[in-house]
Amino acid sequence: MKSNKISLGSNLKTFVKILKYLKIYKLHFILSLVLSLITVALTLYVPILVGQAIDMAVGVGNVDMNSIVDILIKIGIAVIITAILQWIINVLNNRMTYGIIKNVRHEAFVKIQNFPLSYIDAHRSGEIVSRIITDVDQFADGLLLGFTQFFVGIMTILGTLIFMFAISPAITLIVVLVTPLSLFVAAFIAKKTHSMFKLQSEIRGEQTAFIDEMITGHKLVVAFGREKQVQEDFDEVNGRLSSASLRAIFFSSLTNPSTRFVNSIVYAAVALVGAMLCISSGASISVGMLSSFLSYSTQYTKPFNEISGVITELQNSLACAAKVFELIEAPEQEPDTNIEVFESAKFKGDVEFDNVSFSYTDSKPLISNFNIKVSAGQRIAIVGPTGCGKTTLINLLMRFYDVNDGEIKIDGAPSRDIPRSVVRRSFGMVLQDTWLSDGTIRDNIAFGNPDATDDEIIAAAKMAHAHSFIRRLPQGYNTPINEDGASLSQGQKQLLCIARVILCLPEMLILDEATSSIDTRTEMRIQKAFASMMSGRTSFIVAHRLSTIREADLILVMNNGNVIEQGTHDELLEKKGFYHNLYNSQFAREE
Repeated sequence: MKSNKISLGSNLKTFVKILKYLKIYKLHFILSLVLSLITVALTLYVPILVGQAIDMAVGVGNVDMNSIVDILIKIGIAVIITAILQWIINVLNNRMTYGIIKNVRHEAFVKIQNFPLSYIDAHRSGEIVSRIITDVDQFADGLLLGFTQFFVGIMTILGTLIFMFAISPAITLIVVLVTPLSLFVAAFIAKKTHSMFKLQSEIRGEQTAFIDEMITGHKLVVAFGREKQVQEDFDEVNGRLSSASLRAIFFSSLTNPSTRFVNSIVYAAVALVGAMLCISSGASISVGMLSSFLSYSTQYTKPFNEISGVITELQNSLACAAKVFELIEAPEQEPDTNIEVFESAKFKGDVEFDNVSFSYTDSKPLISNFNIKVSAGQRIAIVGPTGCGKTTLINLLMRFYDVNDGEIKIDGAPSRDIPRSVVRRSFGMVLQDTWLSDGTIRDNIAFGNPDATDDEIIAAAKMAHAHSFIRRLPQGYNTPINEDGASLSQGQKQLLCIARVILCLPEMLILDEATSSIDTRTEMRIQKAFASMMSGRTSFIVAHRLSTIREADLILVMNNGNVIEQGTHDELLEKKGFYHNLYNSQFAREE
């Protein structure tokens, strides 16, 4: 009982949120209601005409054909007008539905752009995609069904009641007393199926995330021979989704036959009582009136079947909508301040970590009381074992995460006070994991500087030693690539990412294993390009290959979130400490 109240309350909250989006289309909504009212009125007018036509044929040789023809013309006109109005209503409802869906998807995607990185890190990308694509589609189907059937059904019920009361209040009372049984049946089943549809939506999101991961990592799956295990894992998730879907559909499908059974009882009762009234002495209704009443009783009960179907579909729709709104209402990162103050700021590149502490979770401290000062133009190398906090420092520099305690200062200004967009445009970043967008080679190089000229793009590619392989591509710089650059080698993709940064040339640079996928010969060329690019710019270099950081002005040796050694390459080797052991472990010769 308690869970039913919770689901009803959550459904009501979700429905109220949907109504907020409906405000934009209130004129469409009002016009749709008015036209629906006219359609219902015309639909209910037809049984009266049919009843009148029946009463025109009293017996053999006593048929008023002229009046019947006139009535048939009226019926034809009413049917044609109704058909036209229903087409207009469908157009209006479609515009409302898909307009709302467009706005919901837009708001969800904008929300993603404003999420803190911690939210993206904590959720599987496939699950987020599922909410924006699949759940919104399911939400749209239920919303469209609600617009097209729910309001017309309510108007039909009210209209038929009025007409039936006008014909026979006694028989109408029978209809009104029996029909609510179908509502109770529909409401009972709807409460039971809400949790089932919610589970179905959750498993669907899990399946989408799994498929996304397996397609992205397909090469590794094949390389390690894990096809069978991956197939078994997929079959397990797919089986759960199939089971949950069948269970939800089975119980929800009981609604329609159950309500139809109740409605059939209503129809039989009306026919029996009406026939007895027709043949009784001093009959209160005619055969034509009984025909009209039977038609109204059918039209009266039909919306209950449709509404019960709508309610079932809405259970699924509202469950999906709740997941979408959960995404939209997730907390955003704190808005930037001082945007106007720093809008045109140019930094020299002085960076200071002042007693910085940070951890991704409270239970697992990572960086504690971290202090370094970097002067403008210096090259700072960060080395250490996996998990020591190297990449975390980069996340903090870029304000992907904000520090828990202490401050990071850029040119003496706390980075918290500098807008994120200003901080990030002041750093050029090349990561070990390459990222390319769907487009041409030219588009990808110019990603950070869309206004760059062709000459500037080619110059950046030459500096990154990418020009030679780009020239050999079928369409050169206009060669299209997909979002993961599958037609390119890992090294070629990394060269394009390096060219992208060279084209922007910001005040500071971050190179996180930037040459890890490049052969030794090309690496030597890239190092020269980096040396030219880093000249006069503050640069942070994260590296496992210690041969790449010998020329750094300062090397920070990290372990367990702390700087345990710092100095130049030669100074650290002379100390014969952690760095000395780390360096020799990479370059020790076999004896």
